[in-house]
Amino acid sequence: MYKILEKRELNPTVTFMSIDAPLVARKAQPGQFVILRVDEEGERIPLTVAGYDREKGSVDIIFQIVGATTMKLNSKKQGESIADFVGPLGNPTETEGVKRACIVGGGVGCAIAYPVAKELHDLGCEVTTIAGFRNKDLVILEDEFAAASDRFYRMSDDGSWGEKGVVTAPLHEMLESGERFDVVIAIGPVIMMKFVTLETKKYDQKTIISMNPIMIDGTGMCGCCRLTVTDAEGNRVTKFACVDGPDFDAFTVDFDEAMMRASQYAEFERKARDEECNLLKKAAEVNA
Repeated sequence: MYKILEKRELNPTVTFMSIDAPLVARKAQPGQFVILRVDEEGERIPLTVAGYDREKGSVDIIFQIVGATTMKLNSKKQGESIADFVGPLGNPTETEGVKRACIVGGGVGCAIAYPVAKELHDLGCEVTTIAGFRNKDLVILEDEFAAASDRFYRMSDDGSWGEKGVVTAPLHEMLESGERFDVVIAIGPVIMMKFVTLETKKYDQKTIISMNPIMIDGTGMCGCCRLTVTDAEGNRVTKFACVDGPDFDAFTVDFDEAMMRASQYAEFERKARDEECNLLKKAAEVNA
C-alpha cells in the first residue's frame, strides 16, 4: 500500500497528491509516468510524474477528476493509502544540450509540462513558457511556472487570466519574428498539440509532444496505447506510447488517428463515471 502524504485541490476539477513511494522517487525523471490502482479491484490508470523528492521518498501526481477511477482516487483522504503505484515508466524527456526551450502547456497538461520546465531551468536553460487555460478558475501552478521561466506567457480563452487567446498566438509571434529554440515541447490536449505542431512546422522548428493515450499494462504488451508515426523513410509505423514514448517527434505523429481512437471509449467512460458517482453518493449518505 502507498500512503497519501499530502492532498490539496488545485482547482475545482484538479487535485494534487504526494505519494509515499521511495523506490519510484529514487529513479523518477521529468516526462516519465506511473501506473496506479486505487484499490485491489480498481482499474490501472497512467499518471505523469509531476514532481518527486528523492530524500523524502515521495512522488507527486496531479490529476483531473474526469472518470470513475479519478473520482475514486479523489475520494481518498490524506493519510489513507492506494493499492498500487508502479514506475517510473516511459522514457524521460531529453534535456541534454538544450540551451533555449519553449514549453507549451494546455490545461491539466501543465502538470506534465511544469517538471520539464523546472528541470531545464535548473540545468541553466533559457525557458520560455506558454500556458493556456479556459479561464482563471482553472489555472494551476502559476507561481511554479513563473519561478521556472525566463518568460511566461499566460493565455485564457475568455481573457480572465493573462491575454485572451490560444497558446499558438504568442508562439506564432515569436517564430514569425525570427526567434528559434533548440526545442518546443508541447503538452496538453491532443487537439492543442496538433495546432502547435502545425504552427511550428511552418518554420521547421523542432517540436516534441507528450502522448498520454489509454494504457493498461504500461509495458507495450496490451497495445492499447499504440500510435501511428511516420519514420525517417516515410513509412507509417506503429509505436507504443508507454515504451517508445511518451515523448515523440511532433512532425511524425498522426494526430487525427490518435483523437479518433481516444473518442472510441467516451461512452464507456461516461457510464463508468456515472456508476462511480452514484456509489460515492450512497457511501456519503451512509456515513452522514
